[in-house]
Amino acid sequence: MTHSADVRIVDSADVAANARIGAGSSIWHLAQVREDAVLGENCVVGRGAYIGTGVRLGDNCKVQNYALVYEPAVLEAGVFIGPAVVLTNDTYPRAVNVDGSPKSAHDWQPVGVTIREGAAIGARAVCVAPVEIGRWATIAAGSVVTRDVPAFALMAGVPARRLGWVGKAGVRLVEEGGRWVCPQTGAIYIEADGLLREESPA
Repeated sequence: MTHSADVRIVDSADVAANARIGAGSSIWHLAQVREDAVLGENCVVGRGAYIGTGVRLGDNCKVQNYALVYEPAVLEAGVFIGPAVVLTNDTYPRAVNVDGSPKSAHDWQPVGVTIREGAAIGARAVCVAPVEIGRWATIAAGSVVTRDVPAFALMAGVPARRLGWVGKAGVRLVEEGGRWVCPQTGAIYIEADGLLREESPA
């Protein structure tokens, strides 16, 4: 396997020989990491989780128990995937072709979910590909995401809709004098044209 000695892979995990696992990462019981998957440093793949063929995880990602991350998903650094989350990869799923023959890998084109830096997907949420989740966004547990999500958005529901904004700490922001403020860190965010950006430090 193409990983360093300080990677922890428990005996019951199934990790493809050509998967690349970064230093400090842990693959727990009954997890499966498929061929050509690439995990960055200090990643955690929980019990029973599935990482599909060629999936890419940045450093410091957490994929919790029984989450299903289907190819060709891309997770940037610091992404959190909650328990039993599903990242789909088939826009028009069918087991058979129109002539009734079983579909093979050549009969459909997988599409992926892209999750940007620091974003968090709550337990049992489903992201229906193709969608992109913006930086530091939060998807509430049980939501179904069917459209792209802007950075720092707080999304919930079926289908998911924006309820507000969150900062890098994951806490819902509070509006004060036309700006958005994180009650935990004091960081200030500016909203313009339906998008949020963090105010540059002085």
